[in-house]
Amino acid sequence: MADRNEKLLSELLKKPGNNECADCGRRNPEWASYNIGIFVCTRCAGVHRGMGAHISKVKHLKLDRWEDSQLERMKEVGNTAARLRYEERVPPCYRRPVEDDPQVLIEQWIRAKYQREEFCHPELQTYLSGYMEGFLMKRGKEDSKYHPRKFILSEADDTLKYHVKEKKDPKAVLRVSELNVAFAPEKTGNSNSLQLTFLKDGTTRHIYVYHDDAMVIVNWYMAIRCAKLHRLMVAYPTANESELVAHLSRDFTKEGWLYKTGPRSSDAYKKRWFTLDNRKLMYHDDPLDAHPKGEIFLGNMFDGYSVRVGVAPGTKDQGFSFTLRTPERSYNLSAASDDERDEWIQVIDKVIERPLTPQDSIIAARLVRKRASSSTISIFSAR
Repeated sequence: MADRNEKLLSELLKKPGNNECADCGRRNPEWASYNIGIFVCTRCAGVHRGMGAHISKVKHLKLDRWEDSQLERMKEVGNTAARLRYEERVPPCYRRPVEDDPQVLIEQWIRAKYQREEFCHPELQTYLSGYMEGFLMKRGKEDSKYHPRKFILSEADDTLKYHVKEKKDPKAVLRVSELNVAFAPEKTGNSNSLQLTFLKDGTTRHIYVYHDDAMVIVNWYMAIRCAKLHRLMVAYPTANESELVAHLSRDFTKEGWLYKTGPRSSDAYKKRWFTLDNRKLMYHDDPLDAHPKGEIFLGNMFDGYSVRVGVAPGTKDQGFSFTLRTPERSYNLSAASDDERDEWIQVIDKVIERPLTPQDSIIAARLVRKRASSSTISIFSAR
């Protein structure tokens, strides 16, 4: 009987929709929630187990014994039918996680689907209203400690404000339409953390926040995305919704330590934390710096941008080196390995091969204007 049921489970896995995790899309799931009737991967199975057996009952497809009634449930439902029910009303601004996404995003997606059933009951989707307020722990710019700050999101005003003292004027007012928000667990060491990135006075500013409650931090993330989408829909009423969704928030294309020299061939290599954010390549002393030491806008290859292995003649080769050329200057960079260097070259190549969008040109103009406005400060500098 056990062999028969194992064979039947293998056959069910071959059906369309069942051969990938019902929650994150990972191929070849090895687990199942037999009361819900879905096939899931090992990572998502752990989240299901954490919700409790009153929500989801999890079994391994091969290592556990399957009863006939449990197998029948899997035959009745399956991943496709379950998605139609539990994802019936997922708002377009909600980020559906994929297999390599942060744990907090995947966990709250699963809990929203099966525990809270948010996508069956839209009134539970508190991040859709265009307004949110509450306290988040914000990392200090100077002392690097986290302090409680009141944040207020207003879609109508296109603002995200935060207050040091609740009843006083806001410490900062951020434009939602110019704001990027990304999960930052690896940087901060806190799984429930976000990085808010925006342009201020022609240069980039980073703010780091977290909340002890994972649902709260994910709701803030979704609220910012939803506010951005609603404003874009008003600004571009004829645009395709899927195109607008692509502009809501973005993870950084690549981050990591590299060594770089100054503009002179005699300058020594210094270790910097590099972040590639769309067309902005920023470098910092520390991953959690509030401001980058410098920013390099990556334009199009036909405008004088290129990247190649090695450094210019007369320049010290640190090992695993590569050169980024811009119309302003060349940057000598070095990675920790051949593979790391090749990854950086590949992602930069993809950026400079893309044509500039109108939004890209606006950002470039703002950065260049900052550079041109001062004879002593340049965001393209080798500081």
